[in-house]
Amino acid sequence: MPQGDKSSYTSKQKRKAARIEESYESSGTPKAEAERRAWATVNKESGGGNFSGSGRGKPDNKASARKGGAVGGRASASRSAEERSASAKKAAATRKRNAEHGHG
Repeated sequence: MPQGDKSSYTSKQKRKAARIEESYESSGTPKAEAERRAWATVNKESGGGNFSGSGRGKPDNKASARKGGAVGGRASASRSAEERSASAKKAAATRKRNAEHGHG
């Protein structure tokens, strides 16, 4: 099997890689880099290509997915209530301003 061949991956792994790639691209990562990262994440979670079928292969290790969710709360957790409130007010004002000008 040549390097880069995705035929031994299940449809679930392919869907997962596509979803991760979309996520990276939406945050401005170049297409080739997004694809590389997506497949690296799928490989890390599932250990590479799996045999299809119920109960075959090893269960996925979702540590990288959990880490992604945990990272989001870290910045706000280290800030005071006043700082978080000010940030929320600023965001609301920005959304209001953008709505008035027809953006988004």
